[in-house]
Amino acid sequence: MTFHSLHIMPAIQEALEQEGYQHPTPIQAQAIPPALQGNDVLGCAQTGTGKTAAFSIPILQNLALQQPATTTKRGIKALVVTPTRELAIQIDESLAAYGRNLPLRHTVIFGGVSQLAQTQALQKGVDILVATPGRLLDLMQQGFISLQQVQMLVLDEADRMLDMGFIHDVKKILAKVPAKKQTLFFSATMPPEIAALASSLLQNPVRVEVTPVSSTAETIGQQLYHVNRENKKLLLAHLLKDETIKTALVFTRTKHGADKVVKDLLRSGFTAEAIHGNKSQNARQRALSNFKNGTTRVLVATDIAARGIDVDQLSHVINFELPNVPETYVHRIGRTGRAGASGVAISFCDQEEREFLRDIQKLTGISIPVVAENPYPVGVNPTQSFQMPPQRQSEYRGGNRGGDRWGQRPGRSAGNRNHSRRFSAN
Repeated sequence: MTFHSLHIMPAIQEALEQEGYQHPTPIQAQAIPPALQGNDVLGCAQTGTGKTAAFSIPILQNLALQQPATTTKRGIKALVVTPTRELAIQIDESLAAYGRNLPLRHTVIFGGVSQLAQTQALQKGVDILVATPGRLLDLMQQGFISLQQVQMLVLDEADRMLDMGFIHDVKKILAKVPAKKQTLFFSATMPPEIAALASSLLQNPVRVEVTPVSSTAETIGQQLYHVNRENKKLLLAHLLKDETIKTALVFTRTKHGADKVVKDLLRSGFTAEAIHGNKSQNARQRALSNFKNGTTRVLVATDIAARGIDVDQLSHVINFELPNVPETYVHRIGRTGRAGASGVAISFCDQEEREFLRDIQKLTGISIPVVAENPYPVGVNPTQSFQMPPQRQSEYRGGNRGGDRWGQRPGRSAGNRNHSRRFSAN
């Protein structure tokens, strides 16, 4: 199947060819035709399946086929609401790429930066607005945005918005959108609250489902290293000596952990930057840009970025720390092996993470292959480039690890499980 067979207009087909796209992914092949016909679409698909093009192309084509804009100020005709800044930026970049031959205006708004440039773009008039919920609601309340002319609405990563606590903001936004509109609703999972929201919004939707969240892409080669916690940085440095690892996205559970991994990598001579919630938006964009253009080889991220980073030809994802929510593992490794490409996902597992590993393997139904040639197998002390002071060694062996300067280790209590879903803290 080709994009031509989906009845996409020549201007968009030409742009897709310039981007190197020839064949639609399954989600695109199933979602684009009904969306082009004006139907509501309910899509259940994990990240890396090509969802952005599945809704961006219909938005561009449906708006482009309308009457040309008059000389009066443009109103927002299509609204895309998405949970994270990085994802919003990338959707806007996709609209620019696919719509480069069309006379449509689009812009993106998100928090964490000055609103001046965003309000100036809005005042010039836009056809398509991509937004995160908080900044969108804020600018609506300030009178910069009216949604009265919206004809197409996209809710992307709806379950992620629920996880991040945005669902109430989303409901306030939806109350300002016309009842008569086309809605494209995408979510990787369908918890009860998201299913209820979809039911209230969609009219006789075409249902599209591709690869449930519990499964991992077949194009991703998974590897597992059992390693002591204190040896992880040595193992990471050892692996990165392999020049075939062109780019690596490394995941940690905490912001502090991400910064520490970057510091260790820089000390070992690797180019690395961190991206997480404590970084300014400018710093996050700069780090992502450096990673995309190859200036930075290793990007270290917390789970806030698991669904927000879309890098072409990302060869490796490395779980420096396993997530304590098994679904997060699927989202993390889905950063590589995207849209049919191949990739490698490497996971480090220490003694205290073995329960996390069991949960991941139960969810995915896959026993992750263990790498036999491990230079730092469990039980080996880190002697190559790290030596604890004698006093700290005695404290460590004595088990004083609960609340001292080594930091509290994440437990498996119900309390920790609940707090683990507050992704906005990362």
